[in-house]
Amino acid sequence: MSRLARSAEPQASVCASAGNLGQALAYSGRERGIGVTVVAATSANAAKIDHIRRLGAAVELVEGDIEDARKRAREIAASGNALLVEDSENLDTCEGAGTIGLELVEGFGRIDTILLALGGGALATGVGHVFKCLSPATEVVCIQPSGAPAMALSWRARSVVTTDRADTIADGVAGRFPIAAVLQDLLAVANHVPLVEEASIKAGMRLLHRHAGLVVEPSAALGVAAILEDPSRYRGKRVVTVICGSNILPEAFSVWTQD
Repeated sequence: MSRLARSAEPQASVCASAGNLGQALAYSGRERGIGVTVVAATSANAAKIDHIRRLGAAVELVEGDIEDARKRAREIAASGNALLVEDSENLDTCEGAGTIGLELVEGFGRIDTILLALGGGALATGVGHVFKCLSPATEVVCIQPSGAPAMALSWRARSVVTTDRADTIADGVAGRFPIAAVLQDLLAVANHVPLVEEASIKAGMRLLHRHAGLVVEPSAALGVAAILEDPSRYRGKRVVTVICGSNILPEAFSVWTQD
């Protein structure tokens, strides 16, 4: 397993993020007195960027998408000014996500299928690894939107496949350049990696709001979208989906969840 090694606590850190990683790193840095810079694309969700700033991190916006932000974050780290925290490549980010799996395994007697949003891979590989170790009979399903399929295509090809663009409302999983080491972890844990359509993602958001009172971002509805598109696969099973974020502007939520 190829991963960035842990080091002593840095004086400053930098990451590229569409929102969730940036917020987590900003919070952690504030608690520990460590300066944090989050690089994001100018197209990133404005609510997420505002929250990152409120948590005390500096934000640098770059033209393009999350892959352009990752390039800039690597440049900052290479200059020696900060420790790079790369989502999914840093093993720590996968282990952190894996604690969700521990809570699920400890809290339920049986889970037939676990549904996980798949972007860079930290959530999918972290939680998936826990289930493969502690509940190997559980099917691990990792879902991507059809408009951002790079990791799913890579899983199917068993080698890295990149895409020229990403076109999805699920900005939290809209990467284009999978990390080879993360793909190897995904190959070891994922049983099924479906792609879902935008209409199904929006329908999943509506269902979660109507029936559970949850306002979720598109990435968090991927599991429900997968069930809607392939109900026979999950019928009669005990299925868990991880709701992985509610970072969404009210006006966008209103538009995307209209009937």
